Amino acid sequence: MTATYDAALKPVDLRITQFSVLRTLSRLGPVSVTRLAAETALDRSTMGRNLDPLERRGLVRLEVGEADQRERVVHLTAAGTAAIDSAMPYWREAQGRVADAMGPSTFDDVAERLSALQRV
Repeated sequence: MTATYDAALKPVDLRITQFSVLRTLSRLGPVSVTRLAAETALDRSTMGRNLDPLERRGLVRLEVGEADQRERVVHLTAAGTAAIDSAMPYWREAQGRVADAMGPSTFDDVAERLSALQRV
């Protein structure tokens, strides 16, 4: 399934994991790398590897935490918001194809189970 979304997002040069990170930042606002990793169900080192190319492209900005100088806080930039906007039509099309292939009830069931995994 990841390959389907990665292929769909190729025109905007994002992978599905990166897109998910950007959307999570859009929802949460500035957040620590540790919390962002937890919210996206990734370990912290994997999150770091996903943030590096996003930071190089100017889609996110990392700063030292105010309360704890060891903490790194991730901010979504204006370019990151624009990247989300550009990617949404491709993501929605992929969502539709996946839902059609699975059937609505299976798609809804899988989506619910994946959401439940993130809450664990």
